[in-house]
Amino acid sequence: MNIILFGPPGAGKGTQAKKLVDFYGIPQISTGDILRANVRAKTELGLAAKAFMDRGDLVPDEVLIGIIKNRLNEPDCTKGFILDGYPRTLPQANALGVILEEIEKPIDIILNFEVPDKELIERTSGRLMCKCGASYHKIFNPPKKAGICDICGAEVYQRADDTEEAVKNRLEVYKKQTQPLINYYKETGMLITLDGTKDIDEVFEGIKGIMAKFA
Repeated sequence: MNIILFGPPGAGKGTQAKKLVDFYGIPQISTGDILRANVRAKTELGLAAKAFMDRGDLVPDEVLIGIIKNRLNEPDCTKGFILDGYPRTLPQANALGVILEEIEKPIDIILNFEVPDKELIERTSGRLMCKCGASYHKIFNPPKKAGICDICGAEVYQRADDTEEAVKNRLEVYKKQTQPLINYYKETGMLITLDGTKDIDEVFEGIKGIMAKFA
C-alpha cells in the first residue's frame, strides 16, 4: 500500500504514521529524514543538497525528487511506503507522479487530516521537547515535575517554531502551498479526509477501515 499523508502542523500525521509503520510494516518516508541521511552518507545528491542547505537556501525540487526516487527504490519499500511531508506544491506533485510511473509504484490512497486552526494552535504552541527525544505538552501531557523531563531529568524546552506566532505563520504557509494540492488530488478520487480532532486510536481505527477497502 503506497500512501501520502497530508495535514497541517499538529494535525497528528506523525503519530498516525508511526502507527501505520508498526501495524502494516511499511516505512515512513520523511523528506527531512532522507535529506539528512543522504548528507551524512555523502551521496552525490546529498552533497548537492548540502550545498544549498549550507547557504540557507531551499533544496531545489530536482535534487529532492532524485533523493526520493532513490529512497522509494530501496528494498523496504517493496510492500509499500508512507510519504510524509512530500509533495508540498503542485510542481512537486507532478514530478512525483512522473517518478512513480517510472518505478511502477502508484499511490493507492491519500489521507488528509483536518483540524480547526484554533485547536492546532493550542496543540502545537503547547509542545515541550527534551534533548533525549521525549515530548510533552503544557496542558495535555505536562512532565510530572514542571520543566523537567520524566525520563532523563533534563530541562525541557519549547522549540522556536512552536510559539503561537510561529505556528500561525506555519499554518498560513501550509494553506497557501497545500490547498491547491488537496484540490488536485480530490480530482483523482484517491483523497480521503479524516477528522483529526478525534482520539488517536479512534482515528487509527478509521484509517484501518479505509485501508481494508483498498487491500
